[in-house]
Amino acid sequence: MRRWWPFIFSSFVICHSLFLHGQHSPHSIPTVPQELLERRVSIRGGIGVAPDDAGTKSKEAQAFYDQGLALLHSFVWIEAARAFHEALRHDSNLALAQVGLSYCYVELSKPAQAKQAITAAQMLAAKSDDHVRRHVEARALQMAAEDAPTDPAKLVAYRTSLDAAIAAFPNDVELLLKRGMAESPDPADRGQGSVLASVPFYERALKVSPNHLAAKHYMAHAFENNGRMKDAVDAASSYASQASAIPHARHMHGHQLRRSGRVMDAIAQFEAADKLQRDYAAKEKIAPELDWHHAHNLDLLAASYQYIGQMRKAEALLKQAFALPSSLLVQVVNKRDYPAFLVGRNRLEEALAAAKSLASHPHPVAQAAGHIESGFALLAMNRFADGANASNAALRALKAAPGGQALAVIPLEALQGEFRLRTAQREQGRQAMESAARKWRALPGPDAWTQSLFRLEALARSARQVGDWPLAARMAQLMLEHDPNYAGTHYALALVAQHDGNVATAAREFELALKAWPNADPDLPELGVARKK
Repeated sequence: MRRWWPFIFSSFVICHSLFLHGQHSPHSIPTVPQELLERRVSIRGGIGVAPDDAGTKSKEAQAFYDQGLALLHSFVWIEAARAFHEALRHDSNLALAQVGLSYCYVELSKPAQAKQAITAAQMLAAKSDDHVRRHVEARALQMAAEDAPTDPAKLVAYRTSLDAAIAAFPNDVELLLKRGMAESPDPADRGQGSVLASVPFYERALKVSPNHLAAKHYMAHAFENNGRMKDAVDAASSYASQASAIPHARHMHGHQLRRSGRVMDAIAQFEAADKLQRDYAAKEKIAPELDWHHAHNLDLLAASYQYIGQMRKAEALLKQAFALPSSLLVQVVNKRDYPAFLVGRNRLEEALAAAKSLASHPHPVAQAAGHIESGFALLAMNRFADGANASNAALRALKAAPGGQALAVIPLEALQGEFRLRTAQREQGRQAMESAARKWRALPGPDAWTQSLFRLEALARSARQVGDWPLAARMAQLMLEHDPNYAGTHYALALVAQHDGNVATAAREFELALKAWPNADPDLPELGVARKK
């Protein structure tokens, strides 16, 4: 068999965070106007409580500082920044409000302003008490660690400063929360990467402040990241009840419900988050692309509709998310879900057009993602030479990438495996596809969990298309291990059983698929196949 290009697959450096800042093209990436971040704001309700002694005599400054903290702990960066600026209007010497702004600016891809904020905080801290000085010192050390993510000594220095501060102020909730987050190997983690070692710090925080929203929020992440779904649901439910007006709080509850098999309940939470998000944007006259959470919630709501077989709703939301600009590389790369969805519906020309659009993005990792999805579409069209060229283009883009290569490495390995599978290099193809499947399943986090399920489904479909039924059976089994509640899992198992002549198993699995698709689109092709069989 003729080879169109040599397969080259190398290990890339893992990026320190999926939220990469400062690596964008100004002509295609939305930038939050400074005017918006400094716009006047009033005291809000329904956001939960996160009290902390800011070291001010101004009740107004303290109130707005606490509001900023509550919003910061819910990842509402724009509104948190507004609250911190409002606090500074009432007390310009509020060092901890500058610390809060340093977080907001980093997350909003404004590194220069973040450095200005921490510098201002350090100058103000020189005139403040020990409590404020320790907070400022810890944040400065964290920012140094964020700037040098491959230097473990800087992360150790940050943790050590927090330990010393907690020894001096053992009931300081903010210090306990930060120490819990610092258990993550990523110094830029904001709680979403919490590990089990983080939980004791969050539990200590709750003993001091039982209604503190942040501890429940971060515990939900920690439990979900480690598969403790009952605990995750409980923590997320408490967080959502305390911060009912925050889209991310409703969204987080949806995370846990979806992982627990309660997909319809999850959809209700994602829909509630979407309404809160849209109402907020309309009221405040804020473009939806300026708030990272809008696109993120659209992605998960679309995936949930796809999960239950409501493909028309899923497609509409994926298309919306695909069209939204983003300042986060991970969100740009996740736009690959739209062409991948179209490949799954066998709309290959549309998938190829969407993938090529993604490949035109200025960031090389986004380009690689677009080339990879083009490759999958081209292989499904039996255009093997073009698929090979797309894979080579992806590899070149990744080699030129300044960071974030980990976002595309696994799909590239799967693409290379599928090429081999389709071009008579079956054993090599199987090995690469199984390797990619294992790596997808090992990815942490709720978003990766659903995306991995759909990727396993795509691998199973490709195996069936080329007649490699043992590989199709293996992928269907991995789907079963990953999520036995998914209708597509049983559909894939049924097709394998049918091919193998196992009539009873096929009938049982088709029936399970039908039961798991009660709310699917009536014209879903898979429903028609299952009913006939």
